[in-house]
Amino acid sequence: MKLSAEFFPPRTAEGLDKLVEVAEGFRPFNLDYLSVTYGAGGSTQERTLATVKALRARGWDVAPHLTCVDSERGKIADLLKTYMDLGVHRIVALRGDIPSGMRDLGDFNFAIDLVKFIRDSTGDHFHIEVAAYPEVHPQAKNWQTDLQHFADKMAAGANAAITQYFFNPDSYCRFVNAARDLGVKGDIIPGLMPITNHDQLVRFSDACGAEIPRWLRKRLEAFGDDKAAISELGLEVVSDIGERVMRGGAPGVHYYAMNSIEPTRSLIERLRSF
Repeated sequence: MKLSAEFFPPRTAEGLDKLVEVAEGFRPFNLDYLSVTYGAGGSTQERTLATVKALRARGWDVAPHLTCVDSERGKIADLLKTYMDLGVHRIVALRGDIPSGMRDLGDFNFAIDLVKFIRDSTGDHFHIEVAAYPEVHPQAKNWQTDLQHFADKMAAGANAAITQYFFNPDSYCRFVNAARDLGVKGDIIPGLMPITNHDQLVRFSDACGAEIPRWLRKRLEAFGDDKAAISELGLEVVSDIGERVMRGGAPGVHYYAMNSIEPTRSLIERLRSF
């Protein structure tokens, strides 16, 4: 089973030291790699690079995120060269969220453009992962066009995909089956988001288009500020989702770890038998 965890770049040197400690807590689980996010418009580019360097220094296989928004070909080419020099062999290529008021997206309009550029610039050096949306990208015209765009990204040179998190495992299975019908052959790794905070989960989900089932919303609301109860329910729910998609043939799991060891470690422990 392929396992990976995602972090965001800390704002301070102290935060980076803490993140490296958190990453070491995952060492016993033999993760395939750690990914590091990259802010829209390159807003965290330097911090992303610093985080990648720190994790590579500890021997981790790292997959930096790259986004299209406000990126220039020359800068992306330089960054790819820097990552190659660091021994990085994975990239997560994304369009990225468009900051409010931005009209000029830069040299790349869509993730497919970035995937093609990486392939043209670096050949087969990088294992490229792209995003997948089992419940449809929030800005997509409809389900069919979104699915076709995903298939086109994969055909353009992506090796695999990581899904947006979801709480309906059937949506993942249907998405995978539909993608296979369009000829997609690469791994489609389900992304799982631990549940620790109701308000934060609602905010993230509304922004990315992940549907929270009504029954889950109501149960979380009923707990109020009881963080222990929310985390316990979250562990139960997300573990069940992981087990169901693994039984359905998922090749692994990508965890949105939120820069913390728990509850992701508990989720991995529950799913490690698959």
